[in-house]
Amino acid sequence: MEALLEEVQRVGYVNKPVASDVDLIAEINRLKREKNAVILAHYYVDGDIQDLADYIGDSLGLSQQAASTEADMIVFCGVHFMGETAKILSPHKKVVIPDLNAGCSLADSAPADKFAAFKAQYPGHLVLSYINCSAEIKALSDIIVTSSNALKIVESLPRDQKIIFAPDANLGRFVMNKTGRDMVLWDGACIVHIDISLEKLQRLQVENPDAEFIAHPECQEHILSQADYVGSTTALLKYVVDSPNQTFIVGTEAGILHKMRQAVPHKKIIPAPASQNNTCACSECPYMKMNTLEKLYNCMLYEQPEIFVPEDVRVKAEASVIRMLEMSK
Repeated sequence: MEALLEEVQRVGYVNKPVASDVDLIAEINRLKREKNAVILAHYYVDGDIQDLADYIGDSLGLSQQAASTEADMIVFCGVHFMGETAKILSPHKKVVIPDLNAGCSLADSAPADKFAAFKAQYPGHLVLSYINCSAEIKALSDIIVTSSNALKIVESLPRDQKIIFAPDANLGRFVMNKTGRDMVLWDGACIVHIDISLEKLQRLQVENPDAEFIAHPECQEHILSQADYVGSTTALLKYVVDSPNQTFIVGTEAGILHKMRQAVPHKKIIPAPASQNNTCACSECPYMKMNTLEKLYNCMLYEQPEIFVPEDVRVKAEASVIRMLEMSK
């Protein structure tokens, strides 16, 4: 029985066939009402899931939104660390995700044991970790940051404060360049953002001379150097809406284009091209695309797979997140 339960938790019924006559959208909405659930969708999941969600946004904003609701169950359509963040902030609520195997290349680039050993080499350093990390890394951190508040938080610290920045080296390098601060960087990266092709991008810019290129700070320096604007996912969306320009090349995961096109249907939105080795014309996260309507339905029906965070880890991780929230006011 224990082995069966472990297997159920691991796969979460994600591969259980759904009958062809099931109206997935109607059933998901029914289950949401019956179970007093809230559906959260990250900007990077498929558009059909975004259109079903109660809230759409970035990982921190969604977790904050979930914590403020009266829902009994949080259904997080995103990746594993996002479900963990929701659980950290809402420990008494059930948190489930459509696919437990939907990980994150950036979060996976920082194993907790190796990071703890790395941290031990730099006594006296304050550990700032990007929210795109595991609960264990959050628990080893002093302050969590996001791509939208990292600059503000670093600039608020004393100039002589020594800092470790993890796990995204590209975001850390961007912050260093903007603030003039010297930080020790953990060498992690997001496979989606480092896969944008400079050669293809420049070709696309020649083909679209009026286009503004906007990019996420997880991109590499040589890509960011081409950008007219650099910002978080939410900031990129706001920029496209507010800018008088009519054409944009967007340097981040292509899922955000769904919301951009809904917000400004009259503007031309072009995904930044992936590398020569990628068969897709855009940058897509394979983990985000593991979220499907079928898996979302099964997830809500069986209330599996559920996210658990050990309480000792959760308490330490929550402290680093709360410190960020206090510093971001």
